[in-house]
Amino acid sequence: MLVSDFNFKLPEECIALRPSVPRETAKLLVVCNDSKDFIDKHVLDLPCFFRKGDVLVVNDTKVICARLKGTRKRGDTQASIEVLLHQRIDLSCWKAFVRPSKKLKLKESIIFISGADELSAIVTEKMSSGEVVLQFNVSGAVLDTSIAQHGELPLPPYIMSKRKADAQDSSDYQTIFAQQEGAVAAPTAGLHLTSELVDQIQNLGVTIETVTLHVGAGTFLPVKSEDTDDHVMHGEWGNLCQDTTRKLNLARKNGGRIIAVGTTTLRLLESATDSNGIINPFSGETCIFMIPGYKFKSADVLLTNFHLPKSTLFMLVCAFCGVDTMKAAYTHAISNNYRFYSYGDASLLFRNTKDI
Repeated sequence: MLVSDFNFKLPEECIALRPSVPRETAKLLVVCNDSKDFIDKHVLDLPCFFRKGDVLVVNDTKVICARLKGTRKRGDTQASIEVLLHQRIDLSCWKAFVRPSKKLKLKESIIFISGADELSAIVTEKMSSGEVVLQFNVSGAVLDTSIAQHGELPLPPYIMSKRKADAQDSSDYQTIFAQQEGAVAAPTAGLHLTSELVDQIQNLGVTIETVTLHVGAGTFLPVKSEDTDDHVMHGEWGNLCQDTTRKLNLARKNGGRIIAVGTTTLRLLESATDSNGIINPFSGETCIFMIPGYKFKSADVLLTNFHLPKSTLFMLVCAFCGVDTMKAAYTHAISNNYRFYSYGDASLLFRNTKDI
């Protein structure tokens, strides 16, 4: 398919720079199968759409302070440089995006913190995708602590172009489920859920299960190809344990629905599900790319935010509900002042079981 097939006009004022307060007061657009009779609700109304036996699957990844500012050193020459850690390779190595990158050479050093507690890295590889591999001077827990102390929260580029991250973002940009450190972007659908709302959902007889998918900075990269067949999807590391798969498969066997909270959760569930619809344990990297024509095998319902034009995430929701349905839904959302992207409003999508 052409990437232009997933384009739509999004007014800049529709992109949210702060979340709704309280979180559950955000708007919720309900899209039922292939119907274009959309339902306007709020996130606090979510329990109305769940039933006993359903399973709500959330991503428990935690965003780290992955944006680091340093100095590139080449002999007596120094230059400022900004690094966005993207994906951990081992205890001391990270893939990263750097800016500016053109003049950065192999084996060059980047100094982030000087002195007794020095934090520095050497460029060991430059990749065709624009990433570099950084070998830090410390590793393991020491590196993690240093990044947490000296790094900044990596808000999405469209927010950073409008304002800097502040103390409020430290809580706003983490879900209540955040436990496993490693993401450089939040699983934003989960930002809408509060402890009180989760209690209401569980009181209905809905169970909560967690998976881990460390969201990478690649989620913000534009699709540069003209045809979706030519796009190379970014990889993200995920983990789905055997006990969770057992519970999910049992719930489906008993007639319960699997409700994925976020596209990250859905990516992992689909990566772990075989052709017979059985969800299996999974640990590793997934590069799954879901566009219209893809046959979903795991989730029945998806809670997700509103995504940007021509993005892989908008392609995913079009695959889930149908291109015409989602374009109509987004037109409705824009006309009714829904707020888009990470800090924006939510949609509850019921999967189209017909051919899309």
